[in-house]
Parts: sequence; C-alpha cells; structure tokens
Amino acid sequence: MTQRGTSQRLSAQDASFLYMEQQEAALHIGSIGVFEGQISYDRFVDNIRSKLHLIPRYQQIATPAPFNVGHPTWEWDQEFDLGRHIYHVTLEGATDAELYEKAADLFAPMLERDKPLWEIYVVNGLAGDRSALVSKVHHCLVDGVSGIELLMIMLDVSADPAPPPPAPEIEKKLPEPSYMRLVDALLDNVSASIDQMAARATLGLDIAGGETQVRSIVRALETAVPYFQVPMARAPFNKPLSGGRVLGFSEFSFQEIRQIRQAAGGTVNDVVLTVLGGALGRYFEMHGQTTERRTARVLTPVNVRRDEEKKALGNRVSMLLVEVPVGVSDPIERLNAVTARTATLKTQNVADGIETLSDVLGNSPPILQAAAGMLPLPPNTVAHMVCTNVPGPMIPLFCVGHRLQGHFPLVPLAWEMGVGLGVTSYNQKLYFGYMGDAGAGSDVQRLKEFTDQAYIELRSAAGVEKSDLPELGVATEHEAARHQTGASHQALAADAG
Repeated sequence: MTQRGTSQRLSAQDASFLYMEQQEAALHIGSIGVFEGQISYDRFVDNIRSKLHLIPRYQQIATPAPFNVGHPTWEWDQEFDLGRHIYHVTLEGATDAELYEKAADLFAPMLERDKPLWEIYVVNGLAGDRSALVSKVHHCLVDGVSGIELLMIMLDVSADPAPPPPAPEIEKKLPEPSYMRLVDALLDNVSASIDQMAARATLGLDIAGGETQVRSIVRALETAVPYFQVPMARAPFNKPLSGGRVLGFSEFSFQEIRQIRQAAGGTVNDVVLTVLGGALGRYFEMHGQTTERRTARVLTPVNVRRDEEKKALGNRVSMLLVEVPVGVSDPIERLNAVTARTATLKTQNVADGIETLSDVLGNSPPILQAAAGMLPLPPNTVAHMVCTNVPGPMIPLFCVGHRLQGHFPLVPLAWEMGVGLGVTSYNQKLYFGYMGDAGAGSDVQRLKEFTDQAYIELRSAAGVEKSDLPELGVATEHEAARHQTGASHQALAADAG
C-alpha cells in the first residue's frame, strides 16, 4: 500500500485480524519453548531489552484511524514498559501436562489493544530442572513465517553469543492529531486507489501478453465456489466457540519424515495431512460419525512471501482448501490421494489466484471492513479446520545460555472450527500442536493419540525403520529419563513402533 506521513498503515490482510477478532476467538499465534535449566526472569528481560531495537514494531500500538476511514496505523507507544509484556510464572515441579494446561489458560485471552500486541511468560520450576517461554503475538503483526524469523532474533544460535549491535537513536514521534490522521487516511485511500488502477493496468498487460494470472483467478473461483455451494458434514468440533483452550502435542523424527517422503512420495506437508487424515478418521468414528468415502476439508495457509519480503513482519499468506480422505485405511493410498490433490492445486496456481481475489476484496473501504467485523459470522459449512505447517530452524537454539529442548506451536481458533493444528520443525524434529476449544474440542488429547497411531502406521507402511539418531546438541538427563520411562501419551508410539 502507498504510505503517506510518518506512520505505517496496516495492510488490509493484517487489519482483518483486528476487525474479525472476538473474545471467544482471539487471533494471536504463539508457542511454548521448553528449555534446559531455569531461565532468569531479570536476565531474560535484559536480553530482550538489548535486542528490541531490531524489531521496532514491538514498541508500536495498532491505532485505529478516525471513524475507521482507513486501516489502523502503527504508532510508537510513548509509555512502553517491558513489564507489561514479559511476565513471570512459577510452577514448582510441574509436569508437561501441567505446563500445557497453564499455557492454554495464558494463551486464551485476547491481547490488550492499548499496548503493543505481544506477551511472553517466563515459566520456571518445571520438573527435570526445566523452564519454558510461552509467547503470544497478534496475527496482525506476524504470520507463521515472519514469526519464525522473529524467533531467530529473540533466541541465539549459541550459548554464548556475541552482543547485539547497539541500538540506534530513534525518534519516537507522537501520533498526529486526530484531524491530521483523518486527512492522512483519506489521502492514503486516494493513493491506494491509484495503486489499484496501476495494478489493473498491469493485469491488462499480462492478459495481452498471454500470462496465466487471470487463469489462476478463474481456477481459484472454480475450486472455491463448490465448497460454498455444497455444505460439509460438520465434524464433532464444528460448533460455536467458548473461549477456553486445551492443548495436545506430538513430536516426530524429521529424519523419518524425510525417509517416508523418499519411499512413498509427496512433500512434508503431504505427509502431515496424511497423518491428520488418519487421526481424524479415528476421531470421527469415536464420535459415532461415518467415514466411508468421506473427506475432511482442511484449510492450509500458503506462504506467498517474496524473497525481498523475508525480513518483513505482517502477513503474506494465501489459503488452499485440501480435501483429505478420512475413510481410507491404507496410509499409502491416503498419502497418494493427498499428494495428487495438492499437486493439482499447485499446478493450477490456485494459491496465487486466491491471493489476487483476496487483494480485490481487501480494496473495499476500510470502514466497511471494520463494520463487517462486528457482524455475527454465518454458520461454517465450508471448512472443518485449519492446519498450518511452518518450517523452523533445524539447529539448536539458546536463550540466555539455556538450550531450547522443544518448540510447540500454538494456533488461534475461529469460525466454529473448534480444533486447529499447527506444525513446525526444530532441531531435527517435527512438532504437532493441537489447539482445542474447551467447549467444542475438549478431547484433543484423544486426537493427539490418534495422530501418533496414524504416524506409526504410515511409517510402517512406507517401510521406514524407527530412527534412533539423537537430535543435535547434548541430551539432558531429563530427556533420557523421558525416553526410558515414557509418559502415558508417548508409550503408545514407543510400543507401536
């Protein structure tokens, strides 16, 4: 978007996460990072303070335009205080299950709009001499990809890193008076209209040159419209949301994932969706629903960030809706079906077409977009759930000298999708993080157990042996004890393997 003045205006996509947010459907993302030893709260705060100039947006407030005539702008928080963003929690002797329960409670509420939209909780006292960081960052600020890049700034690649570059002098200007912000918003709208006309002219040149942009838009419409015309059979968790949250996590060897791909085909995301399909089949049957010839409609965000945008915050994603078989018991047959479906969507450039359509919709007046966010959503008959897969760093990371043992994703829920799945990689492992609404999807732990079963079945069907290679870095005594004794939710995977 063309930008006037000294402030930066949110894009339509970023602003939509503010407009659509509700108390029972807070729209922030986050993670649970589990570390060796006890992270000092004071040392952690000092560490963040020394790096905060690398991400100035984290000191800015999303400020609505007068009368919503434009999208909000990022304005400096003149009273910025790290004490309003970094909190200390002690859970003496807490197990993993108790950590997850506490993290769910911390993650559930909306972030306060009168301060920069992020929080981190330093959790000390976990069993096995461990600590954790529970993070919350509003979706208007980052998507999954830029969130991972942010992680690489907040953490370090060694236990004894070089000091960060010194902070430059930054003039934190006060927001303009309301009448000036109103004028800026109106002029920004004019500039945006000019940009849109230029984009339409470029599109016309593309058409004349025989480019496929228009075809991708048409194919996106051909793909999406039937899902709105033909209602889905709702899953047990497709209900109005209550606002409470419950969590369930699994972790798998990334080496095994690679070997499954090599043996049976597909991408890492295809393997993820295949495992999810097997888990959902069992879950539906547990709830008395038929799975014969049934598919689950899974929304999968697609990164459309260009190379020059890799260091930028904000959202650059499109969406694909993948039909995942849940009634196919043969895991290889299920993988082949998923791979064929995703390959077709990629070949037809559906993600690019949907992004272009979203840009067109985002060109409607901001005042209408903000007003639409206050209206009740229609019943969801389109998609069962969201599954997002974001590649993460495959080397060990550290925080003030403490090694990150595990990194578990936390995803938002919305629009009667009472269960969501976040997937990320870290240090040669793939982490599945189920988020469930306490009312609509309270039994995500069962879904996590079914996920473990479905993964082992796929691994076995692909002829892949269970990996015994250690992760990079030195294993702790606590990790060794976990592998020897096995928590109840891990025993199934160990026994079945």
